[in-house]
Amino acid sequence: MRNSVEFVVYGPYALFTDPLTRMGGEKLSYQLPTYQSIKGIIESVYWKPTIMYYIDEIRIMNPIRMESKGMRPINYGGGNTLANYTYLRDVKYEVKAHFEFNPYRPDLISDRNEHKHHNILKRSIEMGGRRDIFLGTRECQAYVEPVKFGENKGYYDEAEEMHFGTMVHGFNYPDETGKNLLEVRLWNPVMENGVIKFTRPEDCKNVRTIKKMKAKQFDESNVNFEMDLDL
Repeated sequence: MRNSVEFVVYGPYALFTDPLTRMGGEKLSYQLPTYQSIKGIIESVYWKPTIMYYIDEIRIMNPIRMESKGMRPINYGGGNTLANYTYLRDVKYEVKAHFEFNPYRPDLISDRNEHKHHNILKRSIEMGGRRDIFLGTRECQAYVEPVKFGENKGYYDEAEEMHFGTMVHGFNYPDETGKNLLEVRLWNPVMENGVIKFTRPEDCKNVRTIKKMKAKQFDESNVNFEMDLDL
């Protein structure tokens, strides 16, 4: 696919928090990474508002294991409280993704240099990313490396079709939809032979509005379009 990249992301822990557990203090991870979390990883590798990333597929390379830890998070009223966080343990995912130019950013049309962005993205993956990589939450540090998708053996390569119920797919932000709304998308992921094929955001049917929001505007007064040319 045009402007596509393939990489592996791995780390000792991951926490893709189920929203139902956020308010009670006890956090429980989904069994799988969300579309939004993988998108956040590639945006940490290299991001520009000119482009939009699309996650095509992921492979679950290691067995899905959970581990609970006693934590002392900050209490809303001050001080600390006690809680149990349930993490995914020893995770590794192969990712296939690509980028397209953001049609809702006509203010950045002068930065639509396909060759430049693709080459910077590939070099950034080789360097392990421009910013810190983490799996779901900040304490779950992770690492990124280039890989050939499907070349290595995965734990679920021979597994039958597996369903994981309804979970969060990601968020619709105003600068990616053209609407002054923040929305959340839900979907029902299915894993087959260790591979999950993601639905494109615009094809998700189960969408809920969270709040009104406006996109930040960019122009030559606050963006240096020439800065990346020599990288």
